[in-house]
Parts: sequence; C-alpha cells; structure tokens
Amino acid sequence: MSGAAFVSGLVSGLVSGLAAELDVRLAAADERLRTAYPGEPATRQPVHTVYVPADRYTPDTVPAWGRRALAALAEHGGTATEFADALGLPPRTAAEVYDQVRAKLAHEPVEDLRIDFEDGYGHRPDADEDAAARTAARALAEASAAGTGSPFCGIRFKSFEAPTRRRGLRTLAIFLETLGPPPAGFVVTLPKVTSVEQVEAMALAAGRLEAAYGLASGSLQFELQVETPQAILGADGVSPLPSMIRASAGRCTGLHYGTYDYSAALGVSAAYQSSDHPVADHAKAVMQVAAAGTGVRVCDGSSNVLPVGDGDAVRVAWRSHASLVLRALEGGLHQGWDLHPAQLPSRYAAVHSFFREGLPAAAARLRGYLRRETSGFLDEPATARAMAGFLARGLDCGAIGAAELGALAGVTPSELRAMRAGTGG
Repeated sequence: MSGAAFVSGLVSGLVSGLAAELDVRLAAADERLRTAYPGEPATRQPVHTVYVPADRYTPDTVPAWGRRALAALAEHGGTATEFADALGLPPRTAAEVYDQVRAKLAHEPVEDLRIDFEDGYGHRPDADEDAAARTAARALAEASAAGTGSPFCGIRFKSFEAPTRRRGLRTLAIFLETLGPPPAGFVVTLPKVTSVEQVEAMALAAGRLEAAYGLASGSLQFELQVETPQAILGADGVSPLPSMIRASAGRCTGLHYGTYDYSAALGVSAAYQSSDHPVADHAKAVMQVAAAGTGVRVCDGSSNVLPVGDGDAVRVAWRSHASLVLRALEGGLHQGWDLHPAQLPSRYAAVHSFFREGLPAAAARLRGYLRRETSGFLDEPATARAMAGFLARGLDCGAIGAAELGALAGVTPSELRAMRAGTGG
C-alpha cells in the first residue's frame, strides 16, 4: 500500500468517526440554530406603518389619506422638479420617482395601518373605548370586504403594564369578537414592553383568544414595541430582546422602535428627540442584532415634524422626513412610522429614490454573479442574497418593475425571491 493511499485511508476513517461523534455532540446546537434563526422571510415587508387613532378610523381612512397626500403634493410639489428640489432628491431620478409617487398615492397610499387604542387614543371611560373597539372592528371588516383597506393592518392596544393590562386585553377581545376572521396581513402591537414575562403573557393571551373565537392556532401574530430602556438592557446587564423573541413562541413578527417614549426615558430633551439621535441609533442597533436571522423584522420610529402650514414649513418637514427615511434605509431599516397624510409623499419619494438609485448597480452585480461574468466585484453568496433582497423590496413597493428587473438582472420575480430566501441562485 502506498503512503498516499495509507494516508487517504487514515484520513477517511478519522474524519468519518470524528464527524459522527460531532454530529451527536452538536445535535442540540444545530437544532437551536435551525429553529431560532430560520433566516429572513421571503414575504413582503411594508415600507411603513401608519397610526390612526381608533375613534378616527373609518372604512374610507386609507383612500382619504391618499386624497389628502395627493392634495399636499399638488400644492407644495406641483412638478417633478419642484418636488425633487423640496426633498433634495437626485435630479436624474426626479421624473420617474414623481410619477411613481403619484401612482402609489392613488392606488395604494397606505401599506400598513394600525388602529391605535394606545397613546394616539388616550385614556377614556370604559364604555367609550368598548364602543370604539366595536366601531373600528366593523369599519376594518367593511374596508377589507370593499377593497379599500391596506395590504397589512392591525391594532395597537394598551400595554401589559399593571395599570393598563385589563383595559388592553378587553379592547383586543372586543375587537376580535366584532371583527370575525381577521383579514390577511393582520397583526397586533404590544406597546411599552418591559419584560420577557410580558411577551410570554402575550403569547398565552393570543392562544386563548384564538381558541375563544375559532381562529387557527398560531394565526394571531404580534409586534413588540421597543420604547423602554428595560427592553434594550435588563437589570442583569443583558439585552432581553433575544429572550423576548423566543418567548413569543413564533408569534413575534417585528420589533418597532418608539422614538419619543424611549428618548424621553433616557432624559433627551424634547427639542433633540429624533430617530437619528445617538440613543436611537444605539437602541436600533441592539434591535437589529437581536432580530438578525430570526425572521423578526425591525421597524424604525416616526418623525413628529409634520408637513403642515405654509409652503416653506411643508418643504422643510418633507426634506427632514425624506432624509430620515433614506438614513434608515441605508442602515438596513426598511420600515418606519408615518403619522400624517402629508408624510406619505416624502416617504414614498425617499423609498423609491433609494431603490431607483441603487437598481443599476445591484442588478448588474447580481447578473454578473449568476452568470459568472466579470462585474468588477468578487461577490459572495451572502452578498448576492442581500442584492436579491434589495431588488425584491423594490419590486414589492412598486419602485422596480418586473420587466426591467428581467432586462437588467436577468431574473424573474419568483427566481429573485427564491434567492432572497436562500433556496435559489
């Protein structure tokens, strides 16, 4: 037997036995990795969440926001050049983004909507909130049946802190009882989360409500609103967010940053509270790390500088809002809050500009990767998946068309989504 053959046999036997031993030793760790980190969902993520006080929500809310947004755009950004100048957008994308924003506001002005029974609604007599819960639920059912709702929707009820726990549960139960089977994309928001135990309680409550109202097991999903310091750093010096995600028993779909509650809790003066403040950046970085690979998505907060008043005030607010949206997108945060119809033009302009500007390079690099052609970059599979995710998000919000995706990147939407999920390419 030659030395090479002897060594090959030795290596083969050694590796086979050792690998079998390691398979046993690492089985539990492998299973934890598989279940706790399933990866980024291939499903659509809305670019924003609109909050509407419960007593102001009607079946016409979404179309009404679109009409008001279009009116603001016509008044303060009547042409593509004026609008691009107001927001500081690149001139080369001004015309196509302007047309896309107008079309978006006309046909899908709101992607995700929360009927708010928390801060936006306030504390009212029980009879009033009971009635508002029933009225809002009937309105949501009517909007869903008529096709005037948003692709994603839900409610935010009062927190599981002791003073508001019963009121929040009562509102959620009344709403679900009145609504009947929730529409597709329905999710509820648990605000002011301070402990893992609250998340465990929310998972328990969701299961009980499903059983009571005949809903499919596991169908009642929820988001956690991260707006307290205790949600970022526990008393033991460890972030509880990973444990909160696990405690949701697979029901948690998102972590939403609460800009103003969180900033105020850290002593930031009102004049400086913003989603680009250093304390906000730290909180959102912790949220992103905790959620990475879990399938839970992270959502940025809001801007309370509203585009209202005279033309100068609107344009200043638009530019500030667009800048914050672009900053979030560049940082990997693809969703944020909007609080006023006139914020929709700046939201969609910033989002569409982000994807339009990045489209040529991302498509060329992905095409080069898939065809093993020279693109000027030595991209790895993880980077290719990130580019597929970028292009898929652009498709989802309407900034990129399927035809131009095929022409520029050489892939179909279904192939792109398979790549994003790690099952293709």
